[in-house]
Amino acid sequence: MLLLGFLLGLAVGLGFWIWQQVQLNRYLTQVAQPAHRNSKMKVALPLLPLLRRKIATLNQHGHDLQQSVQTYQNILEIAPVGYLQVDEENQLLWCNQLAREILYLQRWQPGQVRLLLELVRSYELDRLIEQTRDRQKPQTKEWIFHPSCDNAAEMPTIKSLLLRAFSLPLPNGQVGVFLENRQPLLDMNQVRERSFSDLAHELRTPLTSIRLVVETLQNRLEPPLNRWVDRLMQEVDRLVNLVQSWLELTQMEANPTMQLHMETVELRSLIASVWETLEPLAQRQNLSISYTGPEKLLIKADSARIYQVFLNLFDNSIKYSSPNSSIKIKAEILSFKKNHEDNSHPAMLEINLIDAGEGFADEDLPHVFERFYRGDKARKHTALPDTNIVGNGLGLAIVRQIILAHGGSIKAMNHPQTGGAWIQIHIPEVVAN
Repeated sequence: MLLLGFLLGLAVGLGFWIWQQVQLNRYLTQVAQPAHRNSKMKVALPLLPLLRRKIATLNQHGHDLQQSVQTYQNILEIAPVGYLQVDEENQLLWCNQLAREILYLQRWQPGQVRLLLELVRSYELDRLIEQTRDRQKPQTKEWIFHPSCDNAAEMPTIKSLLLRAFSLPLPNGQVGVFLENRQPLLDMNQVRERSFSDLAHELRTPLTSIRLVVETLQNRLEPPLNRWVDRLMQEVDRLVNLVQSWLELTQMEANPTMQLHMETVELRSLIASVWETLEPLAQRQNLSISYTGPEKLLIKADSARIYQVFLNLFDNSIKYSSPNSSIKIKAEILSFKKNHEDNSHPAMLEINLIDAGEGFADEDLPHVFERFYRGDKARKHTALPDTNIVGNGLGLAIVRQIILAHGGSIKAMNHPQTGGAWIQIHIPEVVAN
């Protein structure tokens, strides 16, 4: 009787265990592989061991991901650029050591999650992050960053920095930002510019003395000896022009608004006057000028500076134009509404200067307005000898600086029809007739 009771209890226990396994198997089948209405597949093996293997695989994958994240963080920590990452609410999640130094993040410790604007008072950086998140495209911005400091005693030692930021959108509304401190490069350029300017000042006096001596020799020498003195005079004039142009460009870059004397300028008359000055040079190649646009163009500008702009541009076009061709000037007044939604801003003048030379080399187009860029490097046509205005590689750099000082813009291209150089200028402050 006792044995019968034991066997009965054992049978009941085994039945209950089997029932539990069937229920568990059915539940795991529903979780791991939901049954479809028309499916007739049956689970041949228990899913518990398979599920355990899947969990182990996922755990290993998660561990590998954590190792990858740690590896990337280690790389970014020693990277030569700063990096920071914010979440969808602009809370700082992580940044490397260089970013902490650039942004003076003294109040932030790794592991903290705080609003970036509380730590870094930079509207430009905050705006860049918002634009990146809204547009879902990488963005670039450059600005002067003025660090803040809690310790008033340290403020005199903290200097503003020129920063450039590259941002990119990340999943879940996060944004990553790479920071580049360009202040050392700016300081180095300023030291170099100051050194060149000091040298130019020192050269001006001896060059003036040499020119006086050459002028004296010109009056005393007879042909054919005087031709060597004439050639010497040309080289001295070239050096004097180079020094003067360098000093002028440096002054305009340092404080461009101080160089401008704004007045109402009738631009078409000014262009005609410039052409008359250079017409003797143009006649050597039988060059002409054609104008298309309004009969009267009035702008607010510095007359002498704008005259210098067209003097340099016409000089280049004459030097590099093909013989028996025409230099085209096309002027058009653009309303602000043409490129924007509202029309509350003043109109803008667009001037296109097109010649029929060989144009610029494609690889040189981004460098046309740089200092000491020489036109013969990109424009293969041989320049005219014995021109009164001697090229020094600073003409287009000065042109660009003058246009920027007037609040305008300038662009160099090659014209698709003539194949020659195409200079496009935009100047604001058009005066209504």
